[in-house]
Amino acid sequence: MFRPTVSVIVPTYNRPLFLCELLECLARQTFRDFETIIVNDAGVSVHFVRDLYPELNIRIIDLETNRKHVHARNAALLQAAGEYIMLCDDDDLLLADHMARMMREIEDVDLVYSDAEIFDYRIEGRARVATRRFLFAYKLDVEAMRKFSTFIPSGTLYRKRIHDAIGLFDPDVYHYWDWDFFLRVAERFRVKRVPVASVLYAFSGIGEHMSADLEQMRPYLNKLSAKHGLGDLPTKNFFLLLQEPDVKSRQAPSQVLWDGRIAPSRWRE
Repeated sequence: MFRPTVSVIVPTYNRPLFLCELLECLARQTFRDFETIIVNDAGVSVHFVRDLYPELNIRIIDLETNRKHVHARNAALLQAAGEYIMLCDDDDLLLADHMARMMREIEDVDLVYSDAEIFDYRIEGRARVATRRFLFAYKLDVEAMRKFSTFIPSGTLYRKRIHDAIGLFDPDVYHYWDWDFFLRVAERFRVKRVPVASVLYAFSGIGEHMSADLEQMRPYLNKLSAKHGLGDLPTKNFFLLLQEPDVKSRQAPSQVLWDGRIAPSRWRE
């Protein structure tokens, strides 16, 4: 039975173009010893991707009801065969050497995450075209992370055994599952930031008002705060928070490698 070194977990829901662009990135990785677990959260079928990307070891989990992204990730974790887990949102992208670099960096720690470029885009035909981009790179400061998280989960690589100690991702904090995960891991394991922007984080609407759901998010932020003793946390617009003096002071240099182009996928339907 094939036992991959890494299990890449990708939840998805009705975004075949974005999913296939991510799979294109995975197909171009210089590190090859991995499986890709796609969790279809009761959306349209994605089984066609196996034919599009036969070189990838793809497993598909079809959820019968839409349970949202945290449950989808947990469903994949329960079936992951790799010693390591890599997280990826279906609309984010990885540069070709990302996985190989992360495998080198994790040798003496338990979890590694990289810097990112956040990009806006437009869709032209069957592809995305990046329109705006900026570097997202901040010092690793666990205490400061209790006030504002600069952890982007896509592209994160960690040892699967971490879950034996802390359990699965927590759906009760929903919007803040990744912040919660980082804090739980950092309390008990060795964490490292890799100062290379090899993750491309999609955020359509950069520069616009992105706070329409702040009131909806507030109860989950309160749950996160109570769980970790974080005190009163603001639910400001993400981009406004980046301009806060204590956040700006954490900005750090990083290596930027992306040429600004998104590799076309094989999806043509």
